[in-house]
Amino acid sequence: MRNYEFTVIFDANEDQTAKGLELVLAEFTTAQVEITKQEDMGVKNLAYLIKKQDKGHYYFFELKADPSVINGFNNTFKLMTPLLKFLFVNKDTQV
Repeated sequence: MRNYEFTVIFDANEDQTAKGLELVLAEFTTAQVEITKQEDMGVKNLAYLIKKQDKGHYYFFELKADPSVINGFNNTFKLMTPLLKFLFVNKDTQV
């Protein structure tokens, strides 16, 4: 198990944000990912349009997960429409 930071930007629409968060949490539960911290960072303006959106709802997570599981999430999350962007960062290799 490695430590990761996961930041995700959802569609700013409240319904889409709730739906996207539910999908992400369901994926984490299925893969037995341990969430050590979850923070709602709110709606922010985007620096550039992403999927024709100028605002996004940011969420930040700290996770403990197997590296192979994280690779699978990259493919799964790309197909989820409420997610505008996401990023996994391996905290164990940060300087």
